Amino acid sequence: MGDNAARKPSIDLEECIGCGSCAEICPEVFAVTEEAKAYVIAEGKCDTCDCEEAAEICPTRAILLE
Repeated sequence: MGDNAARKPSIDLEECIGCGSCAEICPEVFAVTEEAKAYVIAEGKCDTCDCEEAAEICPTRAILLE
């Protein structure tokens, strides 16, 4: 998880389908709006969960780690 802390997550809203898998894995970092789109609530908290895994399981690859 060490490398995750330096990477900042973002969401490609055009690709996001709001499945919520990212929020299940990293509830400290991601949430889903009522419009069924994920968003980043705390980009600096990837050290508290596995943002890399959240990005990998995203079915539309909407999570970007920079």
